[in-house]
Amino acid sequence: MIAAVGLNLELGYKNQLLCHLPVDLKHFKEITSGHTVIMGDRTWESLPKKPLPNRRNIVITLDPVEFPDCETVHSIDDALKLIEGEEEAFILGGATMYRLFLPYAGKLYLTRIQSEFTADVFFPTIKEEEWTLANDVFVPKDEKNAYDLYFQTLIRK
Repeated sequence: MIAAVGLNLELGYKNQLLCHLPVDLKHFKEITSGHTVIMGDRTWESLPKKPLPNRRNIVITLDPVEFPDCETVHSIDDALKLIEGEEEAFILGGATMYRLFLPYAGKLYLTRIQSEFTADVFFPTIKEEEWTLANDVFVPKDEKNAYDLYFQTLIRK
């Protein structure tokens, strides 16, 4: 799983990211490029209506629709079957996808933005005792990035 969250696990508001952080977008691209990404249909709708480049895109929806240049599935089990044998695949959101896939996740890539935000969707609470912090990199705010943040990698114990 990969997500950027505020201090209260905020994810977004009105189907938009919390804020624009070029350093986080670069980090996201570096980590996910060359891998499969899985997202719900609302997350797909928040993108510019095309698959993320250099990634296998899978969209989960309950609706009888297809998404251009993506693989469309209608359940978590179907998505899990598509990624069997892959070393790493990424859940991109939204909140429902994070909640449903969390029991299957072995690694979390979290960008912890050091601010509180107005939000209508949240990342699920994780039980800290189930995870080991494997990486914790502080990135100070600058002229392009309005907030201090931490890039954290958590591995399931």
